[in-house]
Amino acid sequence: MKDYLIYSIGFLSQILFFARTIIQWFKSEHEGKVLSPTLFWKISLLASILMLIYGIMRNDAAILIGQILVYFIYVRNIQLKNDWKTMSPVMRGGILIMPAIILSFLFIGTDYSLATFFKNENNPLLLMIWGILAQLIFISRFFYQWLYSENRKESILPLGFWIISIVGSAMNFIYGVYRLDPVLVAAHSLGMFVYLRNILIHYNRRSLFSRLNIPVLEKLIAFVSGKIK
Repeated sequence: MKDYLIYSIGFLSQILFFARTIIQWFKSEHEGKVLSPTLFWKISLLASILMLIYGIMRNDAAILIGQILVYFIYVRNIQLKNDWKTMSPVMRGGILIMPAIILSFLFIGTDYSLATFFKNENNPLLLMIWGILAQLIFISRFFYQWLYSENRKESILPLGFWIISIVGSAMNFIYGVYRLDPVLVAAHSLGMFVYLRNILIHYNRRSLFSRLNIPVLEKLIAFVSGKIK
């Protein structure tokens, strides 16, 4: 029952991460250029909170480090999209302190310690190092994106973001295979297509939607795209 709960949280988190990617790709595919919807960043926040919980329950330092480092970049992008102040003060405060609450529970409310994570007998040291490196490379895409966006004073998903995504995703996929972690394997195998499509869109390749030539479906796609902000 415990494993079922753990993997349910992990898969729900990855479903949300994948959903944000599909939403971003769908909007970009329709518009014919790579876009950075506000919804992408809001879903990222929710998924990150779930992934922090999953990392604790899986006793996995690589996952925790990755999510903690990138969490506030999601917040900053919402600010750059001018959507942060539209949230209630209570919600904004809760978002800002959530990582601290989760980590406080970990080290105060349980028997865990830093040594517990880095001496996990189910995760050998070399594999843990690979996993942490994979996470650092994968999340570095958001640091790159953040600096790129700050320089232009708007939230943008540049070409380098997608190239780093492919490299980091491949490393995380390998880590998930050796870790026997179905959540990581599923997540990083599904994301590769979207990362590649965004690279092709960046180089002005023809939109997949433009080839449909089905008026009803094209109207539906345009309607859905219009609802994504």
